[in-house]
Amino acid sequence: MGIFGRGKAAAGSASTPGSADLATLLLQGEEMIGRLAEAHMSWGLGTADHWGLDQRTGIITWTFPDKTATAAAQLIGSYNPSATSWLWAWANESVLPAMSQDSRTVRDWAEEHGQAGLARPKVEADDDVAASLSALAVRITRATGFYRGAGTASIPIITFGDVTLATNDGKVSSFKVAIE
Repeated sequence: MGIFGRGKAAAGSASTPGSADLATLLLQGEEMIGRLAEAHMSWGLGTADHWGLDQRTGIITWTFPDKTATAAAQLIGSYNPSATSWLWAWANESVLPAMSQDSRTVRDWAEEHGQAGLARPKVEADDDVAASLSALAVRITRATGFYRGAGTASIPIITFGDVTLATNDGKVSSFKVAIE
């Protein structure tokens, strides 16, 4: 993969991002994304008719025929399959600084732990590298939601927090995922 190597560390081993090696964090992040996807599918993640991200408010919105789901969000990066590149949100001039805080957290972690490949603004990336960068970001930031947006030239990678669900008849509920 270029920037990473995969070790044989156990995905479930308890550690903090500062004390674990990169291979362990990668495996844990991949596992987290799987668990988050499963949990968030219960309210419909991945099946919305439309989604949008408002950088001014920091809110991602998913629209369904019978409800709307919203959550505070962060842009982690963008993956461009045709250019085979990944651009971290902190390095993207079109991303407002408040929307790239989690992305900067990953960069700062990388700098503190000698992971120069994770601290470069733009890296060469195929689908596997983009998935690995996403998994590392989810693990390092302990995100409670993950969404890979749709795009033709550039695919936004987004993390999000607690979800508010509002049905068309006015009922409001919350959905929260706890990270161990």
